[in-house]
Amino acid sequence: MAKCFSFAATQDSCYRYSFTRSGLKSSTTDLGEGTIMHCWIPKKHDPSKPTLLLIHGFGANAMWQFHGLIPKFISKFNIYVPDLLFFGESYTARAERSEAFQAQCVIGVMEAHKVTKMDVLGLSYGGFVAYSIAAQFKALVARVAIGCAGVCFEEKDLEEGGVFKEVTSMEEAVELLIPQTPEKIREMMRLSFYKQPRSMPSCFLQDFIEVMCTQFRQEKKELIQALHKDRKMSDLPRITQPTLIIWGEHDQVFPLELAHRLERHIGDNAELVIIKNVGHALNAERPKELYKHLKSFFIDNLPSSKHASHTNSLKAD
Repeated sequence: MAKCFSFAATQDSCYRYSFTRSGLKSSTTDLGEGTIMHCWIPKKHDPSKPTLLLIHGFGANAMWQFHGLIPKFISKFNIYVPDLLFFGESYTARAERSEAFQAQCVIGVMEAHKVTKMDVLGLSYGGFVAYSIAAQFKALVARVAIGCAGVCFEEKDLEEGGVFKEVTSMEEAVELLIPQTPEKIREMMRLSFYKQPRSMPSCFLQDFIEVMCTQFRQEKKELIQALHKDRKMSDLPRITQPTLIIWGEHDQVFPLELAHRLERHIGDNAELVIIKNVGHALNAERPKELYKHLKSFFIDNLPSSKHASHTNSLKAD
C-alpha cells in the first residue's frame, strides 16, 4: 500500500510557510556551467538594514536548521539563507566539491542580488563555508560567526579521535552524516546532543531518510571526502574580520579543542564563547542561548552610525 502521509514532507511545508510569513521568498539563481543555487531572500531588500547570510550544515535543507533564528533577526537584517550545493534545490554538474567552491557559489548568489557587504553565520559544515567566504572575499564580509565548525581539524585527527568521537574512518563518518537507517540517525543524535532527545519511532526516522537523505547521496559523500582529504592547518588562511567562535562544551563531532585551536589561529580578532552542558547541535539543543550570543555579537555592539553604513551597494534613503 502506498504511503499517503509523510511527516518530514509536512514539516518541510510548514517551514516553507514560516519562511514566507517571515518576509522571505524562494529564489533560484543559475550560475552557469550546470550550477543552480536556491536561496531564501527578502521579499523586499531594505537598504537601511545590514545583511545577514545564514549558512547551514549537514542534515536537512536550510529551512530545518534556521527556522528558529529567522524571526529573531528579520526585523534587524536583510536575511539570505542559501541551500548549499546538493542540499534542498541546489546542485551542480561540475566536479568541484570543496568548501571553497561552495563559498564561491554562495557569493555568486549574493552578487546576483547586488549584495556587496554582509555578516555571515555558519553552523557546522556551514562554518567551513563561512570561513572560506571570509578568506576569499574579505571586502564583502564585515563579521563572521562560526558555530561548532572544526575548520582547524587535520586529516590525521579523524584517525586519532580528534573529530567524531568513536569514529575512526571516513566511511563511518559518511554513514552518520548521510544516514540511511533509523539506527544511524539515532547514533548521530547521540553524538550531536548532550541531553539526549526523546527517541522517535523508526517509521518517522525512515520517512525523514526518504525525504531528506537519499537525493545526491554520492555527491554529499564527496563533499565530506573533500573536506577531509589532505587537510592541514598550514594550508588554512587567517581571516581578519571580527569573528565569534561559538561552541558546545560537550561537542563530540568537533571537540572543544578545535575551538581553542581556531581561536589561536585567528588571533586577536577572535572571541570564543563556550556554551555549557550542550553538544554539537547548538541550534536544536540550546536555541535561546545561541541567539543570546549571536545577538550580542551582531546587534548589541553595533552603534547606530555604524549600523547605517553597514549595508549593501543599494543606496540608502
